[in-house]
Amino acid sequence: MPDPLGPLFDALESINSELTSFAARLARLEDSGAARGASKQGSSGEDGDDEGSRVPGAPVLWHKVPEEQREALWGEFTAWVIRMADLYELTTEQLPHACWWEHGGLVAELTALWTGWESAYNNEEDAAAGPYLWQDAWSRGVERIGRMWLGECTNGYHREKSRIVWGTDPSYRKKIIEAGPPGTAPGPTPKAA
Repeated sequence: MPDPLGPLFDALESINSELTSFAARLARLEDSGAARGASKQGSSGEDGDDEGSRVPGAPVLWHKVPEEQREALWGEFTAWVIRMADLYELTTEQLPHACWWEHGGLVAELTALWTGWESAYNNEEDAAAGPYLWQDAWSRGVERIGRMWLGECTNGYHREKSRIVWGTDPSYRKKIIEAGPPGTAPGPTPKAA
């Protein structure tokens, strides 16, 4: 009689293999970034923030990209977004042609997909399942973009979402901090049954 848990163990073994592969890729990526940073620091006496110091696949936080690198990196990212939009035949309901770059959350989502793509497709040593997993992330990301980040911009022009900006009122944050997590605020004690 076949073991009913056999397929489950096979799936777990496959997942473990992929995790091991990703851990090795991450270690190589971290090592190459550290080595590159050390060699730049040693040769120039600076911290290695010149234009060539970014390792493909490394995360990008746009607000932390040095100004002298931002234009080139933004141009590279923009070219990638346009290429992907054409390759995957995205509609304006999936990615608004007129204003995608004006939506911070959308740019963050696309940036994560871009760096994931670089990691999956620029690793000649161990591609493994990276490209396939990136394809899955792409389809989930495109779905999330249409559902979460867009207001009424799918009709061909930019229109701000109707919302309250949370970070503009310091008293709002103070009120939440003072309230504490649920169940910790003083109040009536529940009666025992």
